[in-house]
Amino acid sequence: MKTVNIIEKQIADFIEKKRPPVEVRGEVDLAYSMNDETIELFEIRPQWNDQSKKIQSSIARTKYVKSKKKWKVYWMPSNLKWTLYTPAPEVKTINDFIELLEKDDHHCFWG
Repeated sequence: MKTVNIIEKQIADFIEKKRPPVEVRGEVDLAYSMNDETIELFEIRPQWNDQSKKIQSSIARTKYVKSKKKWKVYWMPSNLKWTLYTPAPEVKTINDFIELLEKDDHHCFWG
């Protein structure tokens, strides 16, 4: 589906722009996954007690709701349960989602 390819390119471009410099990506990096209408962004770091293992820490998630033609936005608080992002629980486009992540007015995504 052409729309999925466009959306994935937008997310991939955003992640590439946000990734740390190449020389530190072994210590911290950013990535994403797409599954059907769900996109998740996460940080990758070595496990604290075994540097050979990598762990993923969730940053943000968005899920497309076809009936509303909107993307629901979630963040991961300290309870480690996906929570609807109440300042803006829905956005119209992936670009709106990316803009929300960039601004991060409430410091929910990037700390």
